[in-house]
Amino acid sequence: MVRSILAVVAGFVVASILMMAIETVNSHFLYPELGKLAEGMTDREAIRNLLTGAPIGAFLVVIFGWVLGSLAGGFVAAVIGRRAPIGHALVLGGFLTLAGIANNLMVPPPLWFWIAGLVVLIPAAYAGARLAPRHTP
Repeated sequence: MVRSILAVVAGFVVASILMMAIETVNSHFLYPELGKLAEGMTDREAIRNLLTGAPIGAFLVVIFGWVLGSLAGGFVAAVIGRRAPIGHALVLGGFLTLAGIANNLMVPPPLWFWIAGLVVLIPAAYAGARLAPRHTP
């Protein structure tokens, strides 16, 4: 039981770190104008307006980060949770999807991003688990 919890938590931490790193690169290096505009912004309507005018590429980089983070997190969850690697990765994917929903509620993106974010996290975590080496009991 402890190993299962550790597997999902470790996968979540790895996924989150990777996602945040890619989003940081996105807002500071690839699309620095968005990062500068968003600094100190607290008004939801101002943030919504900023995101409405954001280039599609900026959103695609975020989706890429979510997929990569979920893939790596699923891999880690599968390696640590040896007995049911796919199960651990799917639980992780569910938690990442809930976190994505929470993120989208706080910073409302375009509808297509909502859909993409909800669709990619669980399959990416599953794919990460499939990439993990198989353990024989």
